Amino acid sequence: MRLKGRKAIITGAAAGIGFETARRFAAEGVQVVLSDIDGTAVDAAAGKIDGAIAITADVTDQGQIDRMVSGAIEAFGGLDIIVNNAGIPMLGTVETLAEADWDREIDVNLKSIYRTGRAVWPHFKSQGGGVILNTASIAGLLGSPGQASYGAAKAGVINLTRCMAIDGAAIPIRVNCICPGFIETPMVLAYLEGQDDPAASRAQVDAMHPLGGIGRPADIANGFVYLASDEASWVTGTALTIDGGLTAGI
Repeated sequence: MRLKGRKAIITGAAAGIGFETARRFAAEGVQVVLSDIDGTAVDAAAGKIDGAIAITADVTDQGQIDRMVSGAIEAFGGLDIIVNNAGIPMLGTVETLAEADWDREIDVNLKSIYRTGRAVWPHFKSQGGGVILNTASIAGLLGSPGQASYGAAKAGVINLTRCMAIDGAAIPIRVNCICPGFIETPMVLAYLEGQDDPAASRAQVDAMHPLGGIGRPADIANGFVYLASDEASWVTGTALTIDGGLTAGI
């Protein structure tokens, strides 16, 4: 077990990448808190993982984030890892996107990492270290049509990761992120189903990945296991791209 005895919080953990990361962490010996804004769904998800607990929290509310962190520390007697996975899609160009939608996207996908960082930093500092992992996206590396706010938020996640890594290095608090390609999650599947021709859209997206097809949540969870482990003890400030080769060429 690569992470035996450690304690972690994973946000956006009711489904998709967050849930699979929680499942993989537990298999590696981690005591896991699954957190999500959907209390019913996250309770059900935690019930599928032995020893896991659920804490309902809205990542746009600092008070709820503070209670999530203190609740995890109280339940497990400590905290070593937080995975900031909560996120939402928001399609639109700067011409069509409402300002409220822009603000909501940045608030959930980017500012939430600032909030969790504020909440966990004093604890990590007092114990002499910790690990912060963030879900970014290839949309933060490449421009995409109709993804003005999503792309901006995810680009922000990548550079915030770097800045936090520098600020935490002396403690050390290691901070890294993963940039997934298209992953078979409820969010991506709903996006594909919303296209005029879902089957053609799925085929087009599959073809974008040289290794064949879109990825699985487990592909990203495996990356988070590595970044959380001692095998990555000299890794901080990195954006690990896991995308089936999508960004490797044109």
